[in-house]
Amino acid sequence: MQILDTSAFIHEYHTDESTASVPQVHEELEGEHAFRFDAEEGAGMHIHIPADGTVEKVQRAAVETGDADELSETDRLLIAAAFELDGTLVTDDYAMQNVAEHLTVDVQVIARDGITEKREWQFQCSGCGRTFDDDHDRCPICGSDLTRKNPA
Repeated sequence: MQILDTSAFIHEYHTDESTASVPQVHEELEGEHAFRFDAEEGAGMHIHIPADGTVEKVQRAAVETGDADELSETDRLLIAAAFELDGTLVTDDYAMQNVAEHLTVDVQVIARDGITEKREWQFQCSGCGRTFDDDHDRCPICGSDLTRKNPA
């Protein structure tokens, strides 16, 4: 089963496999893209609402990879749906790909190259320059803002 993100409808992704999505994807779409969602649903696409516990598991994984601030609620629900349905997540979103890979969820990219490596982000203070593995609202040393940093 393929779990379709918003980008699947925008890029007119086609598959012969069974499909699923979450209701929040429809809310992100406009015009002809929303009609594509409706048509896919009319053709048998499963609308899935993941369990709260699975969404929390996805959130914990996103914190571990450093992608928590990059994921929308819709993104978390889609990853959770792919996890629960043992499906393939169809998306172009790099943060979603990273978290899905962390949870061993298969990913199919559409219009972009997929991720080439899984990353564990670090966070760097804009004031004192220290780096942290965990994201904080502010630097625990000097109080300045933190920015996400590629550890490579």
